[in-house]
Amino acid sequence: MGDYQFLKIKDAITCINQRVNLIAAIDDLTPPHRTKGTDYICKLKIMDESHEISIPVHVFAQQLDDLPLLASAGDIIHLSRVKMEIHEGEVYAVFNKKYSSFALYDGKDGENFHPYKVSLRFHAREHDEKIIAGLREWLASSEVIDEPNFLLLREISHMGCVNLGCKVLHTCKTTNDEWIVFLWDGTDAPPISINKRLEDEMHKPLPLHFEPLPSSRDVLSTFPTAGTVLRVRLDVDRITYVLQLLKIGQWVKLFRVSCKVHEGLWYGVFTSASKIRDMPNDDIIILERQSNYDRRSIRKLDRMPYWSFPWPSKLTEVNCNGAPIVTLMDLLTCQKVAKKFRCIIRVVAAIPWRVEDFCSPRGIYRVRFTLEDPTARIHAYAYAEDGEKFFNASSTDALRRKLIQLLGVPLSSDGREMEGGGRNPPWVQCCLKFHSVQKRCWICDTKLLD
Repeated sequence: MGDYQFLKIKDAITCINQRVNLIAAIDDLTPPHRTKGTDYICKLKIMDESHEISIPVHVFAQQLDDLPLLASAGDIIHLSRVKMEIHEGEVYAVFNKKYSSFALYDGKDGENFHPYKVSLRFHAREHDEKIIAGLREWLASSEVIDEPNFLLLREISHMGCVNLGCKVLHTCKTTNDEWIVFLWDGTDAPPISINKRLEDEMHKPLPLHFEPLPSSRDVLSTFPTAGTVLRVRLDVDRITYVLQLLKIGQWVKLFRVSCKVHEGLWYGVFTSASKIRDMPNDDIIILERQSNYDRRSIRKLDRMPYWSFPWPSKLTEVNCNGAPIVTLMDLLTCQKVAKKFRCIIRVVAAIPWRVEDFCSPRGIYRVRFTLEDPTARIHAYAYAEDGEKFFNASSTDALRRKLIQLLGVPLSSDGREMEGGGRNPPWVQCCLKFHSVQKRCWICDTKLLD
């Protein structure tokens, strides 16, 4: 067949053992893997208006970067000199690294005819544009390929695979030799129930972050101060290739990221089944997310956690109502040596956990609480006079009841603590005093109410 002639798929599948040229829509793409030799292979499925049942394409290359890995469902691929073969009744195309070539184009929403990735030996032809334009019209009108749904972080509701549209804030290698990428979209991930007993905090405290060691304040200061920063662990062999795609400050589309929970903290896992795509700056996903965050940055009440609306529990009362509501990330990145903050938080743990042990033998309160909001988790101390004010001169029984409420301990219908149930602490107001040099935080100007 001539180098300049393109076939529809319905005609190509009759050309067994011949080399053909195709321009088609990608219906699916599987992760690459090594062959038994020295090559890599990835498998596509393609379709066009002549044959809406997709056919496989096996693409071989010597290097990972030579494969069409950036492609996603709905994109358009230009294939030159691929060989049509048949095995056990199934017809498929084979891309040979020695003489075949490809180019990838945006799908139905594409506005130009410039490929975003090409292989060696690819040459564009004048009539390519007409075929690509026709395919885009067909994709837009037929909806044969489902457009993936990209969730906001606040829309994650269960553990499993999701597609995300996020900004890359940071990448780091942990002490466990794992790579973690920090992603953000300006929204608050939902709070998680705490499946630990109060007494577990003494010997196995809740972690303050997913990564083994905390990020420095210099790194945290580059993060937005509202919205969850999702940690995603890279669980793939091609780390170098993936890191090249994760440019700091760049918005990306991530496909099939596995969302999980560790000690009440959301995290993600990028696996061999996951994919990454860059986004142009005018992509609607970026515009919507950035616009929502910009509005949130202007309006003071929008610094409140999304999940605390319309207003937090009245379990606490603060004497710093003049102070604006800020997030725990605002607190952690504050440059002033000592400052008071007003936050909306959940209290997820306490040491000691028995109210009888809250005071030292000298009668001084010294309790360490673990606080969280969608941006961070920190330790804060109720100490001495501030502790007395916080606990509000309560009797031991009354204080125990307040603590049970504050920590979200589930109760039976007769008011007894239930064993084995997850804890869901309420959102409460709290005034906090943070010392940026000592990196310690104290509860102040706050009291527990009956």
